[in-house]
Amino acid sequence: MNREAFKNYLKNEEKKGFQGWDFSYLDGRWDGENIPWDYEKILLSYLKAEYKLLDMGTGGGEFLLTLDHPFCNTAVTESYEPNVVICKERLEPVGITVKQVFDDSRLPFEDDSFDIIINRHESYDIGEINRILKAGGYFITQQVGGKNDVDLSEKIIDNFESLYTTHDLKHNIEGFENNGFEILKSEEAFTPIRFYDTGALVYFARIIEWEFPSFSVDTCFENLCKIERELNEIGYIEGTEHRFLIVAKKLSTSNETGNFRFNY
Repeated sequence: MNREAFKNYLKNEEKKGFQGWDFSYLDGRWDGENIPWDYEKILLSYLKAEYKLLDMGTGGGEFLLTLDHPFCNTAVTESYEPNVVICKERLEPVGITVKQVFDDSRLPFEDDSFDIIINRHESYDIGEINRILKAGGYFITQQVGGKNDVDLSEKIIDNFESLYTTHDLKHNIEGFENNGFEILKSEEAFTPIRFYDTGALVYFARIIEWEFPSFSVDTCFENLCKIERELNEIGYIEGTEHRFLIVAKKLSTSNETGNFRFNY
């Protein structure tokens, strides 16, 4: 494939649509998130039918619906407008509360609203978690750590600098423990992610824009050509995923601990 044809191929990948949080378009073209724990199994071990549940950053509600939690006891937040539309069409008609949010430190819920809050790969403010979670309630999160895909970002983007160097298990645990929570479970992992064609990596980089700031095929084309040569030599491009898991229990009421915040 000559340079012009290769660039056109990459630009077509760059234009592909994306909705919800569904990466099925990349099936067979990548391998990743081979983490050593089962987020769903862990949260189900705490979840009870009578609990008021909040799923933060639900995407299109794809994962939430697999939990089969009573809809009347379920609420979700989402910030990305196309996903909010999907949630309103898919979740609201069955009785799930849908709230669009723009600021982690100002969530549209009353104090002590939830027995359990789950959060997979969504940002959060510990002060707000403290405020809306009932005493004795659980916050369960799987986070993408600050070192995630940094090696791939450095390959693609010249002079790349990570903005989230302190977003890791240690700093987040400190934030919870300093704000009235007990840590019941915590794990951290660094695992490989592989892409088997450069177009798949372009599609991924366009979607995960906070990890690949200012990415475009036009501005990064020479580096993408280098990646293509490397891929042709060894059959894949490999990076490093960073994940951590926290299960935290709120020990006291918001009034007793104050409205603390921990931002990253």
